[in-house]
Amino acid sequence: MMRLVHHVTAVQDVPTPACPSSLEGAGIPADRIEQLLIKHLYLGEATGLILAERIRLPYTLLEPLVERMRAERLVEVRGALGTGSAAYRYALTDLGRDRARQYLDVNEYIGPAPVPLAAYTAYMEALAASRGYIDRDRLRQGFGHLVVSDRVLEQLGPAINANKAVFLYGPPGNGKTVIAEGMGRAIGGDVYIPHALDIDGSIITMYDPSAHVSLEADDPDPLSIIASAPRDRRWIRIRRPVVTAGGELTLDMLDLTFNPIAKFYEAPIQLKANGGVFLVDDFGRQRMRPQELLNRWIVPLESRVDYLTLHTGKKFQVPFDTLVIFATNLEPKSLADEAFLRRIPYKIPIEDPSLADFTRIFELNCRARQLAFHDDLVAYLYRHHYEPTGRPLRACHPRDFLDQVSAMCRYRGIPPVVTSELLDAACASYFVDEDGCRPGPSGPGEDTHAAR
Repeated sequence: MMRLVHHVTAVQDVPTPACPSSLEGAGIPADRIEQLLIKHLYLGEATGLILAERIRLPYTLLEPLVERMRAERLVEVRGALGTGSAAYRYALTDLGRDRARQYLDVNEYIGPAPVPLAAYTAYMEALAASRGYIDRDRLRQGFGHLVVSDRVLEQLGPAINANKAVFLYGPPGNGKTVIAEGMGRAIGGDVYIPHALDIDGSIITMYDPSAHVSLEADDPDPLSIIASAPRDRRWIRIRRPVVTAGGELTLDMLDLTFNPIAKFYEAPIQLKANGGVFLVDDFGRQRMRPQELLNRWIVPLESRVDYLTLHTGKKFQVPFDTLVIFATNLEPKSLADEAFLRRIPYKIPIEDPSLADFTRIFELNCRARQLAFHDDLVAYLYRHHYEPTGRPLRACHPRDFLDQVSAMCRYRGIPPVVTSELLDAACASYFVDEDGCRPGPSGPGEDTHAAR
């Protein structure tokens, strides 16, 4: 049984996998750890401490296995970098290299020792039990970098606390994606995930640098604590994950990915998002019918568990502790029937910003680019490029306009500055209809509306 200690953060008590005190406590049969040691040595000689660092288990647990491999003439000592067997330089013998090739034929996984599924399930249950609730202040802190109306915040808070699926819907360009990311920021905290899982000898890699933000740099030098690690270092500490999949999402991405050459698996994206947020962006734009994707989610959303299948046909259950967010520009009723919408209890419209919010967004984007801001600029934009055509305000417009203004300033070789003339030029290239840009009284080169 995996023991858990608690790592205290400013947000919550995060359960931390305790370091195993024996091979039995590691939850993996000794022969599998021995196979992993031999595969690591197949890459080249290493000291006992380096092997322990690669396996992510204390050398005191590995030493009996190393001695057994020496007795079986699979490993030999090539020298020493200090006193004690942990400092010996180990290398494979010819017999050991033959054995390593046999193990590599089974699978080519060479990395930290995997964690058993039972330990992962126990950790996720402890993580769910330790999950606190957010209040208004904490939610506002999580969205401090965004301009979000109080109405939307009052809907987001209960959805986060309930940890139920959410539909964010509304016109494009109003920040549904960044709001979903803000929900992950509001939950906050860090979690631990295993580098890899062991399912009856099959290996599933979990940690993905493209989806997870490692916080391991905050830890001390692992080589200095390898003999008495305060936690199980087969797990890596990460920021609470926010995993996004957009129009490229397919049903295959929600199942295990088996590498037929390396003969081990990669975890599906929703498993990588466990403990955090999984955002299905641009829902309805995928290459499959929305109903096919929704049907895949019915059981996990209802029972909070998911079922995965190995290529051998073995099916197994994994926890599903993920806040699933569907962000779409389409009307939810056009994407799902009533039975499925019932399983997504929170349906939150993200509407166009008011002129006051649009002005605030413009100001924040100016600050981020160290550009001077004046509210006359927004009044000019609204008067000449929105009001005459009835064009709706979009939350993304200030960012996009200022990016274009900055690019034009660099091209002209002038210091970055926002003027009505540059905003006219940005609108002319941004909007596609001919009536989208109605230049004001200032002609080229005039800076009557410059923010200085």
